[in-house]
Amino acid sequence: MSTSRRKFLKWLTAAGAASALPSVAEGHGHFTGYSDSYGVLHDTTLCVGCRSCEKACNEVNDLPAPDRPFDDPTVLSDVRRTDEKAYTVVNRYDVNGPSGSPVFRKLQCNHCKEPACASACFVGAFTKTPEGAVVYDASVCVGCRYCLMACPFDIPAYEYNKALEPRVMKCTMCHPRVAEGKLPGCVEACPMEALTFGKRDDLITIARERIRKYPDRYIDHVYGETEVGGTNWLYITGAPFETLGFRTDLGVTPAPELTSGALAMVPVVIGVWPALLGGIYIMSQRKEKIANQEKAAAVKDAINTTQAKADAALKAATEKAKNEKDKAVEKAVKKALDDAAKQTGGGEA
Repeated sequence: MSTSRRKFLKWLTAAGAASALPSVAEGHGHFTGYSDSYGVLHDTTLCVGCRSCEKACNEVNDLPAPDRPFDDPTVLSDVRRTDEKAYTVVNRYDVNGPSGSPVFRKLQCNHCKEPACASACFVGAFTKTPEGAVVYDASVCVGCRYCLMACPFDIPAYEYNKALEPRVMKCTMCHPRVAEGKLPGCVEACPMEALTFGKRDDLITIARERIRKYPDRYIDHVYGETEVGGTNWLYITGAPFETLGFRTDLGVTPAPELTSGALAMVPVVIGVWPALLGGIYIMSQRKEKIANQEKAAAVKDAINTTQAKADAALKAATEKAKNEKDKAVEKAVKKALDDAAKQTGGGEA
């Protein structure tokens, strides 16, 4: 397929704009998150796996209907992850918590205080808001999918099934609703109050108080308080976190610090994109020109060959017709002479 000028210019514009961005590693000082931001605390000891949060999330965000309805409990037999059609999922873990029952855990974007997705995105498609949510702007996204690789929780999903305008999809912590003074859809829908919305600092205080008050019910740790520098989505539970699918190997260092060395090379690579794409475009055009020239030469040769064959056939036909005509004339003359000779001989007799 040939490279159109419009497609090339689109690539060049995106690459040129990106090359003008400051280095991710340099930044504008070390960002440590917004101190007065909101968050959500998920208490897994209160969750019963009703999936009301999934249904509310689906409705609030106008997402496609699931393959199996929200009231189908068989879904909980599979360990699922979020994708482009589901910003949140509830999984069941048969680990027998303090109550002796299975433990249910809700998964969604954890909205890191220092998000790796935002740090990895060289066009600024991801933004950490003062309210606490990490939001995405599809209008500037170039589809590099660095965010998918950077996220330590494997949350962002890509719309591979949309060829023209694919987006990166993930939970927004219902940022538009929060901006209007409303609760996130999942929090509002939870009938067991397993989800609590509020200021992050207050949620940590609430979580610590529950752990202090009921030490036999909870593991003495608030997941998200310090993991990868802290997240705005927090968890407390009675079962070991690793048995519930939580990553316990992340440490407390913010993800952008861990990836700053590699990300520092991103602007360098991006800076050579215009030249690289220019070279690709020139090579492509030269290749197309040569191909067109070869095609034209082949057509010309074919025409010449066909014309030569046609001329040869016409010449042969012409010569054949001439020979046949000469023979016919010669035959007619001979016949006329023979007839005249007969008549002359007959008269003398």
